[in-house]
Amino acid sequence: MFLPKKHSGSDNTIFSEMTALAQKQEAVNLSQGFPDYEIDDRLKKLLCEAAEKNFNQYAPMSGNPLLIENLIEFNNKRTIPISVSKENITISPGATYGIYTALASVISFGDEVIVLEPNYDSYVPAIEMNGGKPIFVSLNDDFKVNFEALKKAITEKTKAIIINSPHNPSGKIWKKEDFNQLSDLVENTEIIIISDEVYDILTYDQNEFYSAFHHPKLRERCFSIFSFGKMFHITGWKVGYVLASPELSQAYRRVHQYLAFSVNALAQYALAKYLEVFEPKENQKIMQQKRDFFLNEIQDLPFTLNEKAEAGYFQILSFKNISELSDKDFAVWLTEKAKVATIPVSAFYHDQKSTGNVRFCFAKKEETILKAVENLRRYLG
Repeated sequence: MFLPKKHSGSDNTIFSEMTALAQKQEAVNLSQGFPDYEIDDRLKKLLCEAAEKNFNQYAPMSGNPLLIENLIEFNNKRTIPISVSKENITISPGATYGIYTALASVISFGDEVIVLEPNYDSYVPAIEMNGGKPIFVSLNDDFKVNFEALKKAITEKTKAIIINSPHNPSGKIWKKEDFNQLSDLVENTEIIIISDEVYDILTYDQNEFYSAFHHPKLRERCFSIFSFGKMFHITGWKVGYVLASPELSQAYRRVHQYLAFSVNALAQYALAKYLEVFEPKENQKIMQQKRDFFLNEIQDLPFTLNEKAEAGYFQILSFKNISELSDKDFAVWLTEKAKVATIPVSAFYHDQKSTGNVRFCFAKKEETILKAVENLRRYLG
């Protein structure tokens, strides 16, 4: 009898589950992190141009040379520049793949990998499928890192630490001082940092993005993982890139060549050309307006806002003034009764403990937000 390999991930993620429930209930879906508005027409035209120019065969394993060249320039033009060369960049078929492959390139059976929770749901299965053991450290109530707890979790078996900034689900951003503290913790170890940074350009209220790759010591021991899907609101394209030292890039590519080998050639060409005209500040401004529009519209509802999201697609709200249900039951109830789908924050914890909070996606059209708020107001107002 065939026995499939097991890991702690569920057969259907919470995002698939809540999206399916939203469809069944004909609810407004503010659960899954995908925009529902049109992408830039220039990107569409560039994708067609790629086919016309015959970018239809395998791209080089590390990525389209023009895309890599333009990424070097893009990172150098950040408000806080990141200096990179072609040896530091590998194009990946999405950030989730990048995280998995980074883990596969450095961990062996029995190695421990520290996960800061709440955390994105792909981390733990990726660790376990590669023979590693996840070690959980909870963030503080304000989603800042408890460095004392992190220090205590480090053992001689610790091979890697996964960090996430800007953070999903909270939108919290690691500051320069946080990276300094992390660097001090791992200085005399062989620990690798895997840094999920997919919301890098979507920061708000003058908050600046810091990458693990900014840090002069951490950049030699980290994988920083980015997503064009989040940058350009094209989540279905499934293209990202990974920054790492030449040594770690080589280790990553040893695995990558036997998994995907290369990434969609048409998309790489389109992304390379689009980087030449892309305006990050305008993109950032548009998304902050969406966050602010959402917060303005829900302010008369009985949710509690503890802190505005500093970055990303999502806003956490407390429902403790509304219900004593667990957050999973509340999210289901809200979808079935108020016809608005959210994600319970407990889904980002390994023990799925109830938090009294749900996560809303505000990366939507204004009419989508207005319809959701109308439904909520009708039921909760």
